[in-house]
Amino acid sequence: MFNTYLYEPLYNTLVFLIGVLPGHSVGLAIIVLTIIVKLIILPLTHKSTKSQAKMKKIEPEAQKLREKHKNNKQVQAQQIMDLYKRHGVNPFSSCLLMLVQFPVIIALYWVFYKGLNGGVQEEILYSFIQYPESINMFFLGVFDLAGKSMILALLAGITQFFQMKLAMPDIPKAKPKDSSKEPSFKEDLARNMSLQMRYMMPIIVFVIAWQISAAVALYWVVSNIFSVIHELIVKREADRIINPVSTD
Repeated sequence: MFNTYLYEPLYNTLVFLIGVLPGHSVGLAIIVLTIIVKLIILPLTHKSTKSQAKMKKIEPEAQKLREKHKNNKQVQAQQIMDLYKRHGVNPFSSCLLMLVQFPVIIALYWVFYKGLNGGVQEEILYSFIQYPESINMFFLGVFDLAGKSMILALLAGITQFFQMKLAMPDIPKAKPKDSSKEPSFKEDLARNMSLQMRYMMPIIVFVIAWQISAAVALYWVVSNIFSVIHELIVKREADRIINPVSTD
């Protein structure tokens, strides 16, 4: 099912794009295919991203509710869920989005990583897809997409950092040393995990993109730039919609 419904359609689309784009450029084909896939799943990603942006915007109000009802977890949970409901926020939407996106991301990864290694796989080409006259693996005349590129890998890591910075909630502030309240284990854990995700994930992306191939690195760069632009648009929309709600 993975090959039939994901890998082969994406692979055939990539080969088709290589055949029709100027210079039979694999780099241009990767960029166009990545944007096409992003646009296809945009209705899902937009809904989830919008919900996450709203959650980030109303997080100060949610924090006030946590402090106000810290001794009654049941009331605290109900009040926070009511806050989310008033603003049309679904806190579980990102989980559904990941379940939908993950197979697509894996399929794209395999298409760009092994799909063109050793030439075009003629045995899985559809009958109406023509074999490209030539294949240009050099992007912008500089990056060999069949090999590795530290520059593209670095760009992948940098764009991943900005994408996560926009998407993730703000890092909880550490309590000052002279504060009368000691931070709880839960607060410390949340802060440490947020810091590690924000700074470690881009490093991981850089290392993987550098070790695997420049084609995968280019895909990551394009995907992250698309996501950053989308996050900025959704954030702007959320800023217009959300008005501070008094929790007193």
